[in-house]
Amino acid sequence: MAGAVELSVDGTPATPEDLTHLALVNYGAYTSFRVDAGGVRGLALHLARLEAEAVELFGEPVGEARLRELMRAAVGDRDACWLRVSLFSPGISPRTPDWQGVPRVMIATSPPPPPLGAGLRVQLQAYAREAAHLKHVATFGLIQARRAARAAGFDDALFVDSQGRISEGSLWNVGFVRGDEVVWPQATMLAGVAQALVQEGLGGAGLTGVTEPVRAADLDRFDAAFLCNSATPACAVVAIDAHSFTPAGGLIDRLEAAWMSNPPEPI
Repeated sequence: MAGAVELSVDGTPATPEDLTHLALVNYGAYTSFRVDAGGVRGLALHLARLEAEAVELFGEPVGEARLRELMRAAVGDRDACWLRVSLFSPGISPRTPDWQGVPRVMIATSPPPPPLGAGLRVQLQAYAREAAHLKHVATFGLIQARRAARAAGFDDALFVDSQGRISEGSLWNVGFVRGDEVVWPQATMLAGVAQALVQEGLGGAGLTGVTEPVRAADLDRFDAAFLCNSATPACAVVAIDAHSFTPAGGLIDRLEAAWMSNPPEPI
Protein backbone atom coordinates (compact mmCIF):
# COMPACT_ATOMS: atom_id res chain seq x y z
CA MET A 1 0.00 0.00 0.00
CA ALA A 2 1.38 3.39 -1.01
CA GLY A 3 0.77 6.71 0.71
CA ALA A 4 -1.05 7.48 3.93
CA VAL A 5 -2.99 4.59 5.44
CA GLU A 6 -6.06 4.92 7.65
CA LEU A 7 -6.95 1.95 9.86
CA SER A 8 -10.38 1.22 11.27
CA VAL A 9 -11.68 -1.74 13.26
CA ASP A 10 -15.40 -2.46 13.15
CA GLY A 11 -16.02 1.06 11.87
CA THR A 12 -13.99 3.06 14.42
CA PRO A 13 -10.32 4.11 14.40
CA ALA A 14 -8.00 1.25 15.33
CA THR A 15 -6.86 1.41 18.96
CA PRO A 16 -3.39 0.65 20.35
CA GLU A 17 -4.85 -2.56 21.78
CA ASP A 18 -6.08 -3.61 18.31
CA LEU A 19 -2.70 -2.90 16.77
CA THR A 20 -0.81 -4.65 19.56
CA HIS A 21 -2.75 -7.84 18.98
CA LEU A 22 -2.30 -7.63 15.20
CA ALA A 23 1.43 -7.04 15.65
CA LEU A 24 1.84 -10.08 17.90
CA VAL A 25 -0.62 -12.63 16.49
CA ASN A 26 -0.35 -13.57 12.83
CA TYR A 27 -3.73 -15.30 12.40
CA GLY A 28 -6.40 -14.08 10.05
CA ALA A 29 -7.42 -13.53 6.45
CA TYR A 30 -7.87 -10.57 4.15
CA THR A 31 -8.74 -9.39 0.69
CA SER A 32 -7.73 -6.20 -1.09
CA PHE A 33 -8.96 -4.27 -4.08
CA ARG A 34 -9.30 -0.89 -5.78
CA VAL A 35 -12.44 1.22 -5.33
CA ASP A 36 -13.44 3.64 -8.08
CA ALA A 37 -16.50 5.88 -7.65
CA GLY A 38 -17.91 3.52 -5.03
CA GLY A 39 -17.56 0.44 -7.22
CA VAL A 40 -15.31 -2.63 -7.19
CA ARG A 41 -14.73 -5.14 -9.95
CA GLY A 42 -15.32 -8.63 -8.58
CA LEU A 43 -16.78 -7.37 -5.29
CA ALA A 44 -19.11 -10.37 -4.96
CA LEU A 45 -16.10 -12.69 -5.24
CA HIS A 46 -14.14 -10.72 -2.63
CA LEU A 47 -17.10 -10.82 -0.22
CA ALA A 48 -17.75 -14.52 -0.77
CA ARG A 49 -14.09 -15.31 -0.09
CA LEU A 50 -14.08 -13.26 3.11
CA GLU A 51 -17.22 -14.96 4.37
CA ALA A 52 -15.87 -18.46 3.61
CA GLU A 53 -12.60 -17.61 5.37
CA ALA A 54 -14.44 -16.19 8.38
CA VAL A 55 -16.27 -19.49 8.82
CA GLU A 56 -13.18 -21.64 8.26
CA LEU A 57 -10.83 -19.65 10.49
CA PHE A 58 -13.17 -18.29 13.17
CA GLY A 59 -16.36 -20.36 13.08
CA GLU A 60 -18.90 -17.73 12.00
CA PRO A 61 -19.39 -15.32 9.07
CA VAL A 62 -19.37 -11.56 9.45
CA GLY A 63 -22.34 -11.06 7.14
CA GLU A 64 -22.22 -9.45 3.72
CA ALA A 65 -24.39 -6.51 4.75
CA ARG A 66 -22.05 -5.73 7.64
CA LEU A 67 -18.96 -5.97 5.43
CA ARG A 68 -20.49 -3.62 2.90
CA GLU A 69 -21.45 -1.14 5.63
CA LEU A 70 -17.90 -1.08 6.98
CA MET A 71 -16.41 -0.75 3.50
CA ARG A 72 -18.66 2.20 2.64
CA ALA A 73 -17.70 3.93 5.87
CA ALA A 74 -13.99 3.38 5.17
CA VAL A 75 -14.26 4.77 1.63
CA GLY A 76 -16.22 7.83 2.72
CA ASP A 77 -16.26 10.51 0.02
CA ARG A 78 -13.10 9.31 -1.73
CA ASP A 79 -13.38 8.99 -5.50
CA ALA A 80 -10.67 6.31 -5.68
CA CYS A 81 -8.81 4.33 -3.04
CA TRP A 82 -7.43 0.94 -2.08
CA LEU A 83 -9.07 -1.18 0.61
CA ARG A 84 -7.52 -4.08 2.49
CA VAL A 85 -10.23 -5.80 4.51
CA SER A 86 -8.83 -8.09 7.21
CA LEU A 87 -10.44 -10.50 9.65
CA PHE A 88 -8.99 -11.16 13.11
CA SER A 89 -9.96 -11.94 16.69
CA PRO A 90 -8.28 -10.72 19.89
CA GLY A 91 -9.57 -13.95 21.46
CA ILE A 92 -7.14 -16.06 19.42
CA SER A 93 -3.46 -16.41 20.23
CA PRO A 94 -0.88 -19.21 20.26
CA ARG A 95 -1.95 -20.03 23.85
CA THR A 96 -5.67 -19.55 23.24
CA PRO A 97 -6.45 -21.00 19.81
CA ASP A 98 -9.95 -22.30 20.59
CA TRP A 99 -12.04 -19.12 20.38
CA GLN A 100 -14.98 -19.22 17.95
CA GLY A 101 -17.31 -16.46 16.89
CA VAL A 102 -17.71 -13.53 14.51
CA PRO A 103 -14.28 -12.05 13.72
CA ARG A 104 -13.51 -8.37 13.93
CA VAL A 105 -12.98 -6.44 10.70
CA MET A 106 -10.01 -4.16 10.16
CA ILE A 107 -9.99 -2.00 7.03
CA ALA A 108 -6.88 -0.24 5.76
CA THR A 109 -7.69 2.61 3.39
CA SER A 110 -4.92 4.07 1.23
CA PRO A 111 -4.27 5.55 -2.22
CA PRO A 112 -4.37 2.93 -5.01
CA PRO A 113 -0.97 1.27 -5.48
CA PRO A 114 0.76 1.13 -8.86
CA PRO A 115 0.80 -2.13 -10.87
CA LEU A 116 3.52 -4.63 -10.03
CA GLY A 117 5.46 -3.70 -13.14
CA ALA A 118 5.86 -4.64 -16.79
CA GLY A 119 7.90 -7.33 -18.45
CA LEU A 120 8.85 -9.20 -15.30
CA ARG A 121 11.49 -11.90 -15.00
CA VAL A 122 10.61 -14.52 -12.39
CA GLN A 123 12.47 -17.33 -10.67
CA LEU A 124 11.01 -20.79 -10.11
CA GLN A 125 11.14 -21.81 -6.45
CA ALA A 126 9.99 -25.02 -4.77
CA TYR A 127 7.43 -23.69 -2.31
CA ALA A 128 3.77 -24.02 -1.34
CA ARG A 129 1.93 -21.66 0.98
CA GLU A 130 0.28 -22.99 4.12
CA ALA A 131 -3.45 -23.47 3.49
CA ALA A 132 -2.90 -22.20 -0.02
CA HIS A 133 -6.63 -21.91 -0.77
CA LEU A 134 -6.88 -19.10 1.82
CA LYS A 135 -5.76 -15.49 1.41
CA HIS A 136 -4.35 -15.48 4.91
CA VAL A 137 -2.01 -13.06 6.66
CA ALA A 138 0.96 -15.44 7.05
CA THR A 139 3.27 -13.75 4.55
CA PHE A 140 6.74 -14.70 5.83
CA GLY A 141 7.29 -17.30 3.10
CA LEU A 142 6.13 -14.96 0.34
CA ILE A 143 8.43 -12.14 1.41
CA GLN A 144 11.35 -14.50 1.84
CA ALA A 145 10.74 -15.91 -1.66
CA ARG A 146 10.64 -12.44 -3.24
CA ARG A 147 13.83 -11.44 -1.43
CA ALA A 148 15.62 -14.56 -2.65
CA ALA A 149 14.42 -14.00 -6.22
CA ARG A 150 15.59 -10.39 -6.26
CA ALA A 151 18.94 -11.29 -4.72
CA ALA A 152 19.38 -13.71 -7.64
CA GLY A 153 18.66 -10.97 -10.19
CA PHE A 154 14.96 -11.67 -10.84
CA ASP A 155 11.90 -9.51 -10.19
CA ASP A 156 9.78 -12.04 -8.33
CA ALA A 157 9.21 -15.71 -7.49
CA LEU A 158 6.97 -18.31 -9.15
CA PHE A 159 6.21 -21.42 -7.11
CA VAL A 160 6.49 -25.08 -8.04
CA ASP A 161 4.83 -27.70 -5.81
CA SER A 162 6.18 -31.06 -4.62
CA GLN A 163 4.84 -32.72 -7.79
CA GLY A 164 6.72 -30.31 -10.04
CA ARG A 165 3.62 -28.36 -11.02
CA ILE A 166 3.74 -24.58 -11.37
CA SER A 167 1.13 -23.08 -9.05
CA GLU A 168 1.17 -19.33 -8.28
CA GLY A 169 3.42 -16.36 -7.79
CA SER A 170 4.26 -14.59 -4.57
CA LEU A 171 1.42 -12.06 -4.83
CA TRP A 172 -0.31 -13.10 -8.04
CA ASN A 173 -1.70 -15.79 -10.28
CA VAL A 174 0.07 -16.83 -13.47
CA GLY A 175 -1.40 -17.67 -16.85
CA PHE A 176 0.17 -19.11 -19.99
CA VAL A 177 -0.91 -18.41 -23.56
CA ARG A 178 -0.98 -20.90 -26.42
CA GLY A 179 -2.31 -19.28 -29.57
CA ASP A 180 -5.67 -17.82 -28.55
CA GLU A 181 -5.96 -20.05 -25.48
CA VAL A 182 -5.12 -19.07 -21.90
CA VAL A 183 -3.90 -21.97 -19.77
CA TRP A 184 -4.25 -21.62 -16.01
CA PRO A 185 -2.01 -23.97 -13.98
CA GLN A 186 -3.70 -26.85 -12.19
CA ALA A 187 -2.24 -27.07 -8.69
CA THR A 188 -3.09 -26.15 -5.13
CA MET A 189 -3.17 -22.35 -4.94
CA LEU A 190 -5.26 -19.31 -4.10
CA ALA A 191 -8.05 -18.80 -6.63
CA GLY A 192 -7.51 -15.11 -7.34
CA VAL A 193 -10.32 -12.67 -8.01
CA ALA A 194 -8.40 -10.99 -10.84
CA GLN A 195 -7.81 -14.42 -12.37
CA ALA A 196 -11.55 -15.15 -12.23
CA LEU A 197 -12.39 -11.80 -13.83
CA VAL A 198 -9.90 -12.30 -16.65
CA GLN A 199 -11.29 -15.79 -17.26
CA GLU A 200 -14.86 -14.46 -17.28
CA GLY A 201 -14.03 -11.91 -19.96
CA LEU A 202 -11.84 -14.01 -22.25
CA GLY A 203 -14.59 -14.75 -24.76
CA GLY A 204 -15.17 -11.08 -25.47
CA ALA A 205 -11.44 -10.65 -26.11
CA GLY A 206 -11.36 -13.50 -28.63
CA LEU A 207 -9.66 -15.90 -26.22
CA THR A 208 -10.56 -19.14 -24.48
CA GLY A 209 -9.39 -20.53 -21.15
CA VAL A 210 -8.54 -23.98 -19.81
CA THR A 211 -6.93 -25.37 -16.68
CA GLU A 212 -4.26 -28.06 -16.88
CA PRO A 213 -1.01 -29.03 -15.12
CA VAL A 214 1.98 -26.95 -16.20
CA ARG A 215 5.57 -27.94 -15.42
CA ALA A 216 8.85 -26.20 -16.09
CA ALA A 217 9.54 -28.65 -18.91
CA ASP A 218 6.31 -27.51 -20.60
CA LEU A 219 7.29 -23.86 -21.06
CA ASP A 220 8.31 -24.38 -24.70
CA ARG A 221 4.67 -25.21 -25.46
CA PHE A 222 3.55 -21.66 -24.74
CA ASP A 223 3.84 -18.42 -26.66
CA ALA A 224 3.63 -16.11 -23.66
CA ALA A 225 3.04 -15.86 -19.94
CA PHE A 226 1.44 -13.20 -17.76
CA LEU A 227 0.56 -12.49 -14.16
CA CYS A 228 -2.53 -10.92 -12.67
CA ASN A 229 -3.78 -9.64 -9.33
CA SER A 230 -6.17 -6.94 -8.13
CA ALA A 231 -3.59 -4.17 -8.63
CA THR A 232 -2.30 -5.58 -11.91
CA PRO A 233 -5.00 -6.97 -14.22
CA ALA A 234 -2.35 -8.28 -16.64
CA CYS A 235 1.42 -7.95 -16.88
CA ALA A 236 3.73 -9.80 -19.25
CA VAL A 237 6.19 -12.30 -17.81
CA VAL A 238 9.14 -12.15 -20.19
CA ALA A 239 11.27 -14.84 -18.56
CA ILE A 240 10.88 -17.80 -16.20
CA ASP A 241 14.35 -18.84 -15.07
CA ALA A 242 16.32 -19.08 -18.34
CA HIS A 243 13.26 -19.49 -20.55
CA SER A 244 12.28 -16.29 -22.39
CA PHE A 245 8.91 -15.29 -23.84
CA THR A 246 8.13 -12.69 -26.48
CA PRO A 247 4.50 -11.64 -25.93
CA ALA A 248 2.32 -11.47 -29.01
CA GLY A 249 1.42 -7.92 -29.99
CA GLY A 250 -1.62 -6.65 -28.13
CA LEU A 251 -1.89 -9.65 -25.81
CA ILE A 252 -1.77 -7.66 -22.58
CA ASP A 253 -4.33 -5.21 -23.98
CA ARG A 254 -6.66 -8.13 -24.74
CA LEU A 255 -6.23 -9.56 -21.24
CA GLU A 256 -6.84 -6.15 -19.65
CA ALA A 257 -9.95 -5.79 -21.81
CA ALA A 258 -11.14 -9.17 -20.53
CA TRP A 259 -10.71 -7.94 -16.95
CA MET A 260 -12.39 -4.59 -17.65
CA SER A 261 -15.39 -6.25 -19.27
CA ASN A 262 -16.56 -7.06 -15.73
CA PRO A 263 -18.39 -3.91 -14.59
CA PRO A 264 -17.66 -2.42 -11.15
CA GLU A 265 -20.18 -3.54 -8.51
CA PRO A 266 -21.40 -0.85 -6.10
CA ILE A 267 -20.41 -1.34 -2.50
